[in-house]
Amino acid sequence: MLGLKEGAPIDIMITMTPLNAMHAASDLIWSPVLRKFPDIKFALSEGSIGWLPYWLERVDYVYQQHRFWTHQDFGDQLPSQVARDHFTFCFISDAAGVEQRHRIGLDNVTWECDYPHSDSSWPHSPESVLKQMDGVPDAEIDKITHLNAMRIFQFDPFSVRAREKATVGALRAEVND
Repeated sequence: MLGLKEGAPIDIMITMTPLNAMHAASDLIWSPVLRKFPDIKFALSEGSIGWLPYWLERVDYVYQQHRFWTHQDFGDQLPSQVARDHFTFCFISDAAGVEQRHRIGLDNVTWECDYPHSDSSWPHSPESVLKQMDGVPDAEIDKITHLNAMRIFQFDPFSVRAREKATVGALRAEVND
């Protein structure tokens, strides 16, 4: 994590969270870890996704421009594809990222509400994510809000609770207060 200067407002650290995710992703993409462990996966949680289109473009540029003297070797792939193979990109509230979801890779984007942290959209998470998804096709909303996570984390919540009992309305109806 990038350091916070003494006496600086905490808002700086909160604002810089996506850049810390970018820093971590950069460390991982250029390290030997992803090549040494080809099946390893990472979830870049709490880091937003709006920065990703530029970062994916930049890692490819750096690789193509400098690999001959930095001695990086991704074989027949570009770093952006390696990132998509190994990273899940998570966001809480990120309209810019949602707009750029196809440049990021729709299969790698997951929404999170981050309960109980201060950045969380809880208790209005369903309303918050729906507002961000205005104009996004239902099939893409399903991928981003739950299908990608179910596939990536190999968990089927509907095996434990029927889908019709897991809707926002059904869950809220179960709460007395």
